[in-house]
Amino acid sequence: MCPVRPMLVASIAATITAISPVAAQVSQETLDSLSTPDKLDTRVGTFEFSDGVPSEATAKSIYDTIDFTRALNVYNNSFRGASALGLKKGFESVGAGSGDIIIFESLMDANSLFLTANADTVYYLGWIDLSDGPMVIDQPTDGLGAINDMWFQWVTDVGKPGPDRVLAANT
Repeated sequence: MCPVRPMLVASIAATITAISPVAAQVSQETLDSLSTPDKLDTRVGTFEFSDGVPSEATAKSIYDTIDFTRALNVYNNSFRGASALGLKKGFESVGAGSGDIIIFESLMDANSLFLTANADTVYYLGWIDLSDGPMVIDQPTDGLGAINDMWFQWVTDVGKPGPDRVLAANT
């Protein structure tokens, strides 16, 4: 039989003592601030809970709100691309292909089907398909323009505001 060492016995006794339940000293105010209320008024309605568990109606309302939020995000993240695709299809419908430029004969007005067109700008627009490789753009020196991707995210300015503006000013 193995002799029991006094230090080992003291260590085991200390461990057993440390495992015994200890009452937390937390105020009722703190506990109340951390617990779920029975009812919670929100901008999407009143949520009801039982012992912190949402009622069936509350869970449905929360999921409906999440679904709506996701649908709104899809719309907000997609309408720019849909608009750019609409422009491309419109250009193709009048015979303009990749690299062709359409110059408007008059200013935009309420009949123009553009999301953000100005009524005081003569527009020239086109689209470029880069799937076959890069393309060189010959921009008129005095033109004001920008190149955007198909999500209407700015890529670069061209003409007067573009990178060649210094060269154009010296010619």
